[in-house]
Amino acid sequence: MTAAVGVMLREWRESRSLSQQALSEVSTVSTRHLSRVETGRAQPTPQMILHLAEHLEIPLRERNRILLAGGYAPRYADSALDDASLASVMSGLRDLLDAHLPYPALLLDDHWDVVDANSAVETMLEGCSAELLEPPINVIRLCVHPDGLAPRIGNLPVWAAHLHQQLRHRAAQTRDERHLALTQEVADLIDVDTLPPVGGPVVVLELATETGMLSFFSTAARLTTATDAALEGLHLETFLPADEHTRAVYGATAR
Repeated sequence: MTAAVGVMLREWRESRSLSQQALSEVSTVSTRHLSRVETGRAQPTPQMILHLAEHLEIPLRERNRILLAGGYAPRYADSALDDASLASVMSGLRDLLDAHLPYPALLLDDHWDVVDANSAVETMLEGCSAELLEPPINVIRLCVHPDGLAPRIGNLPVWAAHLHQQLRHRAAQTRDERHLALTQEVADLIDVDTLPPVGGPVVVLELATETGMLSFFSTAARLTTATDAALEGLHLETFLPADEHTRAVYGATAR
């Protein structure tokens, strides 16, 4: 058990490109003790595991796995999103979706699957195949798939580059197999080697609709105080007009 914990912590440290010395400096744990933990010569307490996990920014589910490997009970709940214990949080997040009207907003899980969305999102999904709109709807797949939004995105290379960059960053942070698989799926659908660099003050989504080309910039907000693993990856993705035409179109729908 001790050896397994040490291997897991070392792998996370190396994935963060941290030396033992660098981790020692930020965690105030001596390099000697870190070395003994990583090689299995010292049995870390659950408090030490959680202390190192915090400084390594290890996801909550993975912290539970490391605790279990050390013979300790998991520390973080991992509830279903419809569990009664999460009802007030989920209700508050859904209130934020409606508060963003008349503009589109989605509540997404850590793999960019749609948990909920406000009514304004429907106008963005016109022309997408029924198969891609079967739950769970993955918005990254929807954007780059030829049967999804891709034919309607006026600046597809730029938007795809933005999505791929987000995915690569998240996959590196979580080391989650689903993030890695989705990153590869994007690469299979879009020639990522030819994508332009992401630049400019904001990346804009240009979407062709019956009312003309709409232009949005997006913002994402995550829960920063989540102690339930199910909530940790949830994020609100909201879209705002990036030009006056788009603002006018959505302003008309609000009246």
